[in-house]
Formats: sequence, structure tokens, C-alpha cells
Amino acid sequence: MSASTTADAAPAQAPAEPSEHVPTSRLIAFLIMVFGMFMAILDIQIVSASLSEIQAGLSASSSEVSWVQTAYLIAEVIAIPLSGFLSRALGTRNLFAISAAGFTFASLMCGFTSSIAEMIVWRAIQGFLGAGMIPTVFASAYTVFPRSKFNMVGPIIGLVATLAPTIGPTVGGYITDLMSWHWLFFINVVPGILITVGVLALVDFDEPHYELLDHFDWWGLGFMAGFLGSLEYVLEEGPRNDWFNDESIFIFAILCVVSAVAFFWRVLTAREPIVDIRAFTDRNFAIGCMFQFCVGIGLYGLTYIYPRYLAEVRGYSALMIGETMFVSGIAMFLSAPLVGRLMALVDMRILIAVGLLLFAGGTWQMTWITRDFDFYELLWPQIFRGVGMMMAMVPVNNIALGTLPPHRVKNASGLFNLTRNLGGALGLALINTALDGRTDFHISRLHDKVTWGNAQAVELLNTFTQRFQGMGDASMMALKQLTAIVHRQAVVMSYGDAFFLLTVFYLGLSTLVFLLAKPANPMAGPGGGGGH
Repeated sequence: MSASTTADAAPAQAPAEPSEHVPTSRLIAFLIMVFGMFMAILDIQIVSASLSEIQAGLSASSSEVSWVQTAYLIAEVIAIPLSGFLSRALGTRNLFAISAAGFTFASLMCGFTSSIAEMIVWRAIQGFLGAGMIPTVFASAYTVFPRSKFNMVGPIIGLVATLAPTIGPTVGGYITDLMSWHWLFFINVVPGILITVGVLALVDFDEPHYELLDHFDWWGLGFMAGFLGSLEYVLEEGPRNDWFNDESIFIFAILCVVSAVAFFWRVLTAREPIVDIRAFTDRNFAIGCMFQFCVGIGLYGLTYIYPRYLAEVRGYSALMIGETMFVSGIAMFLSAPLVGRLMALVDMRILIAVGLLLFAGGTWQMTWITRDFDFYELLWPQIFRGVGMMMAMVPVNNIALGTLPPHRVKNASGLFNLTRNLGGALGLALINTALDGRTDFHISRLHDKVTWGNAQAVELLNTFTQRFQGMGDASMMALKQLTAIVHRQAVVMSYGDAFFLLTVFYLGLSTLVFLLAKPANPMAGPGGGGGH
């Protein structure tokens, strides 16, 4: 079957204009799928909050336990764009059921593992299989439901995509505190079985096209795995290992470039490309992906930077961090219905701009951060972050995917979700690099100030010396105490710098929203379209 024949047949899978009446069974089926997507996204952050407990339980080193996250992320980032082809070939029902069942079984095996090597293997399998659930839900939202319902389904998937990583530390902290780290994985088993059964029983959105598998592009898959897997590895490990000064990172960076060239050549020349990058010829989709990439930087970046500050500077436990971070989750949950209503009344480009400005306002408030910032100092920045994220992400989803022809949405959804994950990976790499670099800078500057000529420093050193009398080498202990204070202050100042960089970035991004073509009002019915 040729690519053109496939393209002609594809629209028959999903009617161009779904009926205005949505059967209850179809809505229930969609909500079951949404819960599956929630589990898959949540599982990244739910584990990150308890890596130290997993490390102790498996007798792993700090570098080994980091692969519990890295293996999941690399596998996920490879599988997400692949889901578009598989969804067309296997059908939504089969692909989602396979993903949910595989994710559930891998979760069970993660909970039973007794070595770090087994854990890394099962986490990679869990990430690869679970990834298929994420873009499949996005695609279903914009092909199964009529355009007039987008203001309802858009906030649902937007809320899940942003809420899951935000509340992950909270959920992970509670589970580990109340039971053990094994239950971070066991807790997926019963819901995973119910989701698999529910999808097999209720999902009937489209028909499979198994003939597409006859032309499965194995070379394309290999090149894509080399490109995206290497890129994710470089972004994950780069900040920890001094980037290209590390031999393995340098080798994977070369592999990434070579694989990228081969991948793009393959998808442009293959008979049935594994990923159809021609979706980027749609103006709103291309620019929407750029915004999704940038939103991913903030979504995953702040989900990382807040807990790191609370643990490193405030000394909070995983549970305390989760309770503090829960504010953003509440703000997202409460603002989702409001965003849905506003999308029907206001130009969605304005909503995106306001959301980005709110996000920038929250990070701007954090540029004045001190070591005493606690729950109440973080309250409004987190509220702005939660509301801003919802106002930016949900309209971007609608503009990018809701204006595409239905037969192109499955493939485009994989690419769209990939950009968010890659944005998150790049954001974490840049934030870690900025924090390390600015910490070194501030330590150097503070060392220049904290000298014997500084009366306050000398007085503080003398106070510490008197306090440590009779406890050993009082002078050395006092000097170490002063050094620790200087280092902590440098770390806090580096957090302020990182928040400032995010503020400038999102202020600049808010000015680019009018590159998007004005989308039709989603309440206007089937006639709406987007710019090309």
C-alpha cells in the first residue's frame, strides 16, 4: 500500500465531523483512557520523590539510581512519536489496551525487583509501553468529539497533563512515608487492570489497518531511537558530568547528530514513514509545538526546582515537599473549568499570552528568594504558576491539534507530546547547568567579600569559635560553619538567578502568540478551522 493510498483511506477511520451527540459509553471510555494517561505521566514524578529510598533498598550508587529515571524517560521519548503509526495500524482500542496491560505488568515487576539492573530494565519497559497512552488520549480528544465540545475535553486532558507531574512529589511522598517504595509501583496494578478491561470493553473509536504493518519502517525506528534516545541521555546526564568533557556524553552527542540526519532523510523518503513530519507544514501545529516545547520547560523545570530548593536549603522531607507543592495542583484543578469557559468567549491567543504572563509573574516573585522562603512565601508564586500553566497549555492544545484534519491528528499528537517532553528535558538540563554555574560564581564573589578585612565576618567567626570551645578544634569547626553558610547563600542566590532567567524567557514567549493564526471559536460548531 502506498503512502498516498494510506492517506486517502485514513479519513475513513474517523469522521471529519463527529456527531454533536456524544454517547455516554464513549464519554466513559474516554475518561478511562484519560486516567490511564494520568498514571503514565504521574509515574515519572512519583518515583523522583523517593529515589533515595529506592537507592537504599536496592543497595545502588547515586549514579546507578539516577538511571531509574533516565531509563524511563529515554524509552518514553522514543515510544511517543511511534504511537501515531501504531494507532493507525492497530486501532486506538488495541494500542491503548496493549500499552495499559504492558505498563501494569512492568509496574508489578518493578515492585518485585531486588537489584538495580532489574529495576532499570523494567523501568525502560514501563516507560516504552506506557508512553503509548499519552498521545492516544490527545488524538482521541480531537477526533472523537465534535469541535463544539473542545472547550470541555481540552481542559480535561490539559489538566491531567499538567496536574500529574505537579502532584507526583506529593503522592510519592505519602506512599513512601505510609508504606514503602515498592508501593510506588504496586499501586498501579489494580487501576491498570481495570483500565485495560474498560478500554477493551468500551473503546470503539476507529478500526485497525493491519496492512500498514507490512511496511513498518524498521530502519526509521532504529534511527529515531538513536536520535531521540541519545538526545535524552545527553540532556539528562550532561549537567551531572560536565557535558562534553565526559567521553560517554560526547560519543552519544555524535550518535545523536548522525542518527538525526539519517532519521530525517528516512522519514522524507520512506514509502510509509514511521513518523510523518509533514504535519509541521500546518502553521498552527508547528507554532503550537514550539509553545508546547517552551511550556514543557516551565512545567517540568519548576516541578524540579521547587522540590530541590525545599530539600537542599530548607531540609524538607519528601512528604513535606509534596504538601508544599500541592498548592499548584489545587490552582490547576480549580482553574480548569474557568479556562474551558473562557476559550468559548475570548481569543485563545490572548488566553495563552495571559497565561504566560501569569507564569512569568510567579517566577518573578521568586527572584527575591532567601533561605527563609517557606509555604506562605511560595503560596502566590505557585498559584500564578498553576493558573498560568492551565491558561497557556489548554488553548495551545486546542489550536495545535483542534484545527488539523481528523485523519492527521493521530500522527500529529505523538509529535506534539514529544515536544513537551523534549522541552522538559532541555529545561532540566539548562536549569541544572545554570544553578551549578551561578553557584560557583556567587561562591567566588562571596569569598572575595568574606575576608579578614570584613568586620562582620570576623565577628561571626569569633562567635562560632566560642560556641565550639571544648568540642575539638574550635577554630577549624568555626571556619567550616562559616564556609557552609557562604555556600548555602550562594546556592540560594543561584535559585534567584534561575527564576529570573525563566521570567525573562516567558515574558519574551508571551509576545510571540500572535504568530498563531486566529483560531475559530470552538463553540461555533464544525465550521471552525485554523490557519495554514
